[in-house]
Amino acid sequence: RDTFGAMTGLYGAIQPADSVSLSTRTHGAVFNLEYSPDGSVLTVACEQTEVLLFDPISSKHIKTLSEAHEDCVNNIRFLDNRLFATCSDDTTIALWDLRKLNSKVCTLHGHTSWVKNIEYDTNTRLLVTSGFDGNVIIWDTNRCTEDGCPHKKFFHTRFLMRMRLTPDCSKMLISTSSGYLLILHDLDLNKSLEVGSYPILRARRTTSSSDITSSGSSGPRAVGSPCHQNNSGPPSEKTLSRPSQREGGSPRNSLEVLTPEVPGERDRGNCITSLQLHPKGWATLLRCSSNTDDQEWTCVYEFQEGAPVRPVSPRCSLRLTHCIEEANVGRGYIKELCFSPDGRMISSPHGFGIRLLGFDAHCSELVDCLPREASPLREIRSLYSHNDVVLTTKFSPTHCQIASGCLSGRVSLYQPKF
Repeated sequence: RDTFGAMTGLYGAIQPADSVSLSTRTHGAVFNLEYSPDGSVLTVACEQTEVLLFDPISSKHIKTLSEAHEDCVNNIRFLDNRLFATCSDDTTIALWDLRKLNSKVCTLHGHTSWVKNIEYDTNTRLLVTSGFDGNVIIWDTNRCTEDGCPHKKFFHTRFLMRMRLTPDCSKMLISTSSGYLLILHDLDLNKSLEVGSYPILRARRTTSSSDITSSGSSGPRAVGSPCHQNNSGPPSEKTLSRPSQREGGSPRNSLEVLTPEVPGERDRGNCITSLQLHPKGWATLLRCSSNTDDQEWTCVYEFQEGAPVRPVSPRCSLRLTHCIEEANVGRGYIKELCFSPDGRMISSPHGFGIRLLGFDAHCSELVDCLPREASPLREIRSLYSHNDVVLTTKFSPTHCQIASGCLSGRVSLYQPKF
């Protein structure tokens, strides 16, 4: 508790520190920021094919990967302190080694549309990617060569926006542009899922409609590009068969389909544009926009764990606990938000800056301030240092520092000043 109190004091004193000098050439908007696990490197995914690397402590430029991809770089994910992966609208994923940045370790081909998200299962050392072709693909990084990695399609759904694994890799969450959230419980990445091969858990506020698990449109463009929503329903139960359960336990990869409650959006559709998970796996963090793109919300949903249920049993494993309305600046652009490393604060893009949000005014743990009904997130501090719309923000995993990137390509760092 003393450590938490000290960190709250540090974040309360945080101020804009430096604007990182990016590059002399035009690199375009900053779509994603990612620190290495030890906090020694800050990587920047740029609109114009570049990946930039900086020392976040000295703000010094380390390296520019000028042709990291042939199109927009969307996401960066570290596998450990030296290996990281990047994905792009050129439909590929690239693996890089910090010790040898002059060339890629390998390029992975398998998606047929823009690749938007990378996750990594530290238990199995499997790389997991998702794209606007609706596919979630598993890559075996244990057997990588210069020609690529063995891979397989794990799951498919229409209108896929973001995919995340919980910290213990026991669940996979998938958000869609049609406002539905899919949760695969008791995750088994070694089994590919086809229509009819998984049990469906019917949930509150979910009704049968058109089948989003069928093949079709790849959906809207993600980070940094206009987001066009689609009206679609959840998976139709008549197309899903129930497999046999494992002996002595619940079935693996049970699919739950949710329509997350969004304040003010009960009678209107919404698009789940950003999806993040609490570092302890207690909650999920969503950024939602209305179909008309005239309203945005940041919402926190607590995981409600319980005894295993039969596939036919009603279930809703998420409960809205906190929310706040966001500034509707930069319509059509997706803003990526994040939890702090201890999970007690949220950094959220807000117009030309960021807001630090807490579950209460004291930045308490989520489990210590769970309300009976949804409560507003508390604004701890607002920080503004950009002259354009902020698209992404990230906490350092090891230092009291926050980074943010904007539409015009500037990266700002924030750290305490006394």
